[in-house]
Amino acid sequence: MKKHLLFILVLLHISQSSAAVAADVVRVGNLKLAHFGAVSYMKEIAPKYNLKIEERFFPKGIDIFPAMVAGEIDVAASGAEGAVAARAAGIPIYIVAGFAKGGARIVGRSDRKWHSVADLKGKRVGAVRGGAQELLLLAELAKHHLSFSDKRGKDVQVVYLPNYGELNQALLTHYVDAICQSEPQSAQAIRKGFGVEIVKPFDTPLGDPTRALTMTQRLYTKKDVAQRLLKCFVEATRTFLANPALAEKYVRESMFKGQLSSQEYRMAVANSPFTYDITVRHIQTTTELMAKYGIGKMAKPPVAKEYVKTDLLEKAKRALAVR
Repeated sequence: MKKHLLFILVLLHISQSSAAVAADVVRVGNLKLAHFGAVSYMKEIAPKYNLKIEERFFPKGIDIFPAMVAGEIDVAASGAEGAVAARAAGIPIYIVAGFAKGGARIVGRSDRKWHSVADLKGKRVGAVRGGAQELLLLAELAKHHLSFSDKRGKDVQVVYLPNYGELNQALLTHYVDAICQSEPQSAQAIRKGFGVEIVKPFDTPLGDPTRALTMTQRLYTKKDVAQRLLKCFVEATRTFLANPALAEKYVRESMFKGQLSSQEYRMAVANSPFTYDITVRHIQTTTELMAKYGIGKMAKPPVAKEYVKTDLLEKAKRALAVR
């Protein structure tokens, strides 16, 4: 009897150890931005879905896709523009969900008077190349009939900087007159007093830009793992939407290590709400505007319906009773 019991205990131990070892590893490329918080939170609940999520932060979304090509990243959280440019370059990826909307402001120096985007004429405006903010800025300038270039001689000179932190520094030091900035950096510029909001640039044909959750074709074909990942994403997002206090605590303490105030977080998220969804129409509009303004230098712009795949998202939402 003792030998039999010992045998059962050994089998249970082996079974439990095998289950722990069997967790599928998914490598996620993310950005340290307030509205990317639910994507980061996925790793906290991943064991529930027999997943282990390894998160790696990048300076900007477009930087993640070369890591995908190198086989270092399976899933990217980025502006839709990065995913479109990657697909145009032949990288085998699918957009599988959206995770945040909005998330940008055009912010001007606080020592100047601003009434509208028209006041940017004759000014230097900072942006990060290849991100949602660049497309929003160019679309907004075009709407106000302002010419633009990264060289002098146009109505607005666009000054490209490497990352979002340097945009704020450029505004603070008056290297530029205004910036098109992400969150929470735009909220920080306003709260700290060196920036003032000129406009939230969501009144162009692009509307509120939706950030894209993108996965490699290789992971997408692993339907079981990919489906569990989307369920994890939906639960993480639902948790943040249902529990704003938890979302704030996680973003401020785990992502920003206390370097983001409560006021800055709330200002940022008010301008960049969490979501689940993304549409073929939105990605197609994004693609057309990118081609119009020369963003991504696409020889052949991709067709959105060929790689926007929300079937796994819809199944995950049904399984978790999310509308």
